[in-house]
Amino acid sequence: MSKIVTICLALDLMEDGIISLNDSVIKYIPEFSDLKVAVTQDSLEIASINWYEDDSSRKEPCPIKYVENDSVMTIVHLLNHQAGFYYSTTNLGCLDSAIAEKNVATAENSQDLINKLAVLPICQHPGSYYYYGMNTTVLGLVCERATGKTLAELVKERITDPMKIEGLAYDLPEGATMLPRFSGKDSILRTAELGELDIFGQDVPDYRPEHQLYLGGEGMIATANGYSDFLRMLLNKGTLNGYRFLEETTIDDLTSPQTQLNNSYGYNGYNLWVSGKTYLDRGIGDEGLWIGGGYEGTHFWIDTKRGFVGTIITQIFWVYDGAYGYSKDNRIRGAIYEPWTKMEYKD
Repeated sequence: MSKIVTICLALDLMEDGIISLNDSVIKYIPEFSDLKVAVTQDSLEIASINWYEDDSSRKEPCPIKYVENDSVMTIVHLLNHQAGFYYSTTNLGCLDSAIAEKNVATAENSQDLINKLAVLPICQHPGSYYYYGMNTTVLGLVCERATGKTLAELVKERITDPMKIEGLAYDLPEGATMLPRFSGKDSILRTAELGELDIFGQDVPDYRPEHQLYLGGEGMIATANGYSDFLRMLLNKGTLNGYRFLEETTIDDLTSPQTQLNNSYGYNGYNLWVSGKTYLDRGIGDEGLWIGGGYEGTHFWIDTKRGFVGTIITQIFWVYDGAYGYSKDNRIRGAIYEPWTKMEYKD
């Protein structure tokens, strides 16, 4: 659940006038000035098409072709997942294999990561569509270039130290251990096999202190208490333990409609989902919750009406069975909210 931390860090830098929403990404990362856009043979943007739909009339998208980028990629595109950086989960072999070959999680440092991404295509003309991918990781690289500090240093200096948050970091503390990774891919829980956690193709971040790579979208680790403290800062409209990190107006921007505006389940702020009435109607929560998630089954929500945060911390890769896989967060949240909603919402 690293993304919301990196986004809030970027918003903090904006409050200080270091970066701004409409800054060009290549202002900070000129290595991206020649990024090409991957499109189908019919010149359709990859991000605009759901390749999982059953459409026998659709042409095989691979091989794809690369075209010149026709728009300026800005920081707001990174915030809204409209910049075109993708994961190795597009279901298009020609795209997935390209990013998997670079194995970006094993990059030596930020510069090496930039060099790897600079020779890959993006999957859309920036600003055209919402497409979930590595955009927040690139946002972290922008923060590093703009300040001359690593993401780990910025998080420590601007977030964890001043707000006295323990248990939220990029490096595994000395003596600490990670939960083992499990997978439910075969409908049973078992230790995850090499390459199964495949958003980058094969490897995942290793969190070793000597590995100076900080992935703003995927690379943080936390205890439940540490991450919940960060969420309490959002719940408190930008403050925690007597320290104001973000202004209330910035929190309002973070949670204001940005993308997926016609979705009956809610809308996206800056990669923070705000639930609609459908959550209440379907018994999976309430309207107006701030919701987010992350890798290996992590999930959170913030209830500003009742004044609490919820977080699910696991190391379990997706279980694909419909009853227990993607719906597990809704099932857990629904069970928690059932007594409240029955009492509070009577005909």
